[in-house]
Amino acid sequence: MTNIISAEIIEKKIYLIRGHKVMLDRDLAELYEVDTKVLIQAVKRNIERFPDDFMFQLNNQEVVNLRSQIVTSSWGGRRYNPYAFTENGVAMLSGVLNIDRAITVNIENIHKTA
Repeated sequence: MTNIISAEIIEKKIYLIRGHKVMLDRDLAELYEVDTKVLIQAVKRNIERFPDDFMFQLNNQEVVNLRSQIVTSSWGGRRYNPYAFTENGVAMLSGVLNIDRAITVNIENIHKTA
């Protein structure tokens, strides 16, 4: 299988928040090639699969801190604080999104973090 995502790209999308290495909803949506809205809808339809140690929503202070770390203008227009997914939450996403791209990305993530 050919690598579809470089380790460097994945590593740049991993943040340490609340003592957990996490990836944000918008970054995962980009990797999975779906809209963030689609990703969040899939999660909300399957919320029982995402306990607090799989996913949590950032509070206002965490968003401010994260924005100061990330020099980007892609934060505009959000009506809610981003969701952060731990390694287990990322693995669960591939099942709830149920698209080939999500499964492939998840396999790539596991190989790169192992």
